[in-house]
Amino acid sequence: MVHETEFYDILEVPPNCSDDDLKKAYRRLALLYHPDKNPTEGERFTRISQAYEVLSDPQKRAIYDEGGEQALKSGAGYAYSNPMNLFDMFFNAGTSGRRRSDRTRRDIIHELAVTLEELYNGTNKKVSIKRNIICEKCKGRGSMSGKILKCKICDGHGVIIKTTEVAPGMIRQTQKLCKECNGTGEQIDPKDICKKCNGKRVHEVAKNFNVHVEKGMLDSQKIIIKGEGNEEPEKEPGDIIIIIDEKEHPIFSRSEEDLLMRIDIQLIESLCGFQKVFKSLDNRDLSIRVPAGTVMKHGDIKLISDEGMPYYQNPTDKGRLIIQFFVQFPETLSEEIIRGLEKVLGPRPNIKIPTKTKECVLEKFDPEVEAKRHRAQTMMDSDDSIQELQCATS
Repeated sequence: MVHETEFYDILEVPPNCSDDDLKKAYRRLALLYHPDKNPTEGERFTRISQAYEVLSDPQKRAIYDEGGEQALKSGAGYAYSNPMNLFDMFFNAGTSGRRRSDRTRRDIIHELAVTLEELYNGTNKKVSIKRNIICEKCKGRGSMSGKILKCKICDGHGVIIKTTEVAPGMIRQTQKLCKECNGTGEQIDPKDICKKCNGKRVHEVAKNFNVHVEKGMLDSQKIIIKGEGNEEPEKEPGDIIIIIDEKEHPIFSRSEEDLLMRIDIQLIESLCGFQKVFKSLDNRDLSIRVPAGTVMKHGDIKLISDEGMPYYQNPTDKGRLIIQFFVQFPETLSEEIIRGLEKVLGPRPNIKIPTKTKECVLEKFDPEVEAKRHRAQTMMDSDDSIQELQCATS
């Protein structure tokens, strides 16, 4: 039972979502609401990070599901990680800590939507990416004369230090980034400022890139274009990090190198055999046949070797195509058909009904509707508990 659903709602996933669903949701929303793209959405970006941090950890998720966010904060308390550090770890896994701290701002992360067919066959995709380049008019100085002044607000330190007396004889120092110079410690005379970059030393341009997607690449896999990220004066350019975003397919789904599909069959086919033809991801016709006399039960799973996804960087080898069969049963049967089936399959068991037996009525049950009703009731009970607690302490 889930106590509250706020974190699931923030990530736009249901409470029964998988780890892969969480990763995809965080990746999409973190890129969408990152402060670099949406400076006004800092609070939302923080909550997205906090939700993913909790739900992606099985132990924290269990605590949250049982008692909500308050359960995490109770006891010894729980401190969330820096949302920017979580973002860097998620998108730059495998790179060194020094590289993350030194170059993350100059790296550009771009999500590339790719179909399953394109991942099966390989493709080239043209993408246009906006990047910062050093201003050629002022040569990255920000001023036309090259003269830089010390920031008057922070005295050139880049940070503002504040001293507070917390008790007699005890002081506490805190520091925050200087907003006037954005932490550089430098300012430019307004009369000398470069008109092209407005003193920022860089300006934004769009550049087209041809991205080669290899056969068998995986969802979330990275393609790195070295040295084509954002530029900053006197610093090495960042990289462009392309994140593969595998789109859902109407027929096939994927589990690494295996392909999964569902085939619906009629009751007559499940009992008497059948033949089916369908298209592969490279547009070949594939045929399967179940001979007469072989019964295919509802939910049976079969596989075809070497018809799955190509292995990345070894595309001549392929995974498996795994097929699950679902029997489409008729809603009702006429008396004539029932009598015919009993002649073929034999009569139904004769059940002796004890006297005074209550005959019950079977009603329809929809698991999704029931889950929504249960979540709504849980939220109402939670609100009532909060109101009662407030009354008791007022």
